Amino acid sequence: MDAVLTDLRLGHESGFDVLEDCLRRSPRPPCVVMTAYGSVENAVEAMRRGAYDYVTKPLDLERVQMLLRRAVRTVKVEEENVKLRQELDRSFGLERILGDSPVMESVLAKVRQVADSRAGILLEGESGTGKELVARAIHGLSSRRQGPFVAVHCAALSPQLLESELFGHEKGAFTGAVERRLGRLEQANGGTLFLDEIGEIDAMTQVKLLRVLGERTIERVGGNKPIEVDIRLVVATHRNLEAMVREGKFREDLYFRIRVVQIALPALRERREDIPILAEHFRQQYAKENGKGDLEFSPEAMEALRVYRWPGNVRELRTAVEHGVVLARGRIIQPGDLPASVQGRKGPEPAGSDLSGVCRLDLLERRAISAALEKTRGNITEAAKLLGISRRTLHRKLAGDSSAKT
Repeated sequence: MDAVLTDLRLGHESGFDVLEDCLRRSPRPPCVVMTAYGSVENAVEAMRRGAYDYVTKPLDLERVQMLLRRAVRTVKVEEENVKLRQELDRSFGLERILGDSPVMESVLAKVRQVADSRAGILLEGESGTGKELVARAIHGLSSRRQGPFVAVHCAALSPQLLESELFGHEKGAFTGAVERRLGRLEQANGGTLFLDEIGEIDAMTQVKLLRVLGERTIERVGGNKPIEVDIRLVVATHRNLEAMVREGKFREDLYFRIRVVQIALPALRERREDIPILAEHFRQQYAKENGKGDLEFSPEAMEALRVYRWPGNVRELRTAVEHGVVLARGRIIQPGDLPASVQGRKGPEPAGSDLSGVCRLDLLERRAISAALEKTRGNITEAAKLLGISRRTLHRKLAGDSSAKT
């Protein structure tokens, strides 16, 4: 059945019995209950137990039809999301974390050991080291793997947007809130919530998150009804949270709750023996995508990959290999097909530098911004972090505001 419409007052059984039957079915049909104006409290109780919505009598048939259509659509979207999450879990499981270096074997052993616990996990490491891959592997190895894996990049959202993103909001909670929206905490119920760059969240959100971890309940923005949530929290950061605690920028009590288990992911330069394995994996992937299945690395190209420092870690290696695959003119990827930085070339000096090699400050700044944007593939937030300035300052510099301060 697609949906169920039931009265709360029936003959020998009640609408609650019908609701319970719907909740036991798989797939679970959405249930809309009907009630009289004087029994709205019963309808609210039915929603608390799992009903999709309620309507009051006398019925507005057009509204009922619209509500049922919306309920059916919602269920279909949720089923598609479940399938997508299952595909993502298969794609990003432990088997996708490549490398057999001692340091990575140690990381993977720890992941296997803690995956099925309820402990909060803090993943530390530079940008591009694969923290989300590890978080997905932890979820995939846990007893929660049938539940959702929900990821939130905290640095990409303002404090106001992050609060609504995490906790959801009620209809009318603020301008533009035209309907109720479930937050990521509710979406992750029964599964795993991954908060990337948790060091970027503001003080108020830190307080609310601490309350969630302690009470296992949330309140939507604009609401006052506690909602129970059962989540496993995995967080990640490239910052030193312990130093931020000492500086008063991160709550100490929250820090201790989220770092029950710490897993430090090594930079790519710290596990160079894994570079050929990763490079070959990316070569196969991009060669297939570009119809160049018989491509190979020349020994010189592989050596260039092996000795490069990789400040952008695995993410930068992926991009470099894709660059080499796309530019390769024959069956062999040569060093010249790789990005100039990997080859050790700086490129031609820009106009404005004199014969002594000294370059004007504005040109150096422009070159640094250009390099950061290229390395982050146009991501303003990540580029600003690489440059050590705020996102707003970078926007002003790109707009040519000479009054911008770093």
